[in-house]
Amino acid sequence: ATLSRVGRINGYGVLLGAQRLRDSAYSRLVAGGFRSFGAGSRILLPTRIANPDRIAVGAGVLIGAGSWLMVPSRDEPGPVIELHDRVRMRGASISAVRSVVIEEAVGIAAGVYISDHSHGFDRIDVPIRDQPLTEPRPVRIGRGAWLGQNVVVMPGVTIGEQAVIGANAVVTRDIPPRTVAVGAPARVVRELVPG
Repeated sequence: ATLSRVGRINGYGVLLGAQRLRDSAYSRLVAGGFRSFGAGSRILLPTRIANPDRIAVGAGVLIGAGSWLMVPSRDEPGPVIELHDRVRMRGASISAVRSVVIEEAVGIAAGVYISDHSHGFDRIDVPIRDQPLTEPRPVRIGRGAWLGQNVVVMPGVTIGEQAVIGANAVVTRDIPPRTVAVGAPARVVRELVPG
């Protein structure tokens, strides 16, 4: 029984090692297509990325499996999505037309959606997806913030540094630094103070 358990662990370790090598090779291969791609950054497959030349990735960034980075238009010059150093995201979606900036050491849990725009819905005779986009409004997530599972960040929002956004929150307005916000729409329920 002991040998079979060791065999399973070793087989699993080999599989994980192969996966890491695949993701590392993929990251090196696609890095040149980005506006910038910092040292030690990795993309774990599967991931979907549109117009990577409009995306800047800092050093030590982890773009986890199941993530989407979407720049649907090439109209804006320069980077439209900026992931600063040591950003960690897993299974999250970021869609930007003008500007989404994620500052250093931000943690983004699975299912998070961040966008600087949405579809218009003024015409009832046209499917929503076929209507023009709303005017984009920049989004900024401050240094060291944490976005919990399934958070939605709406256009025009700034989340302050070290802020915590609780799971399933919908952030429709700015959140001050070093606070905890929860709910839909998100509201501040606590200030974080030095320990």
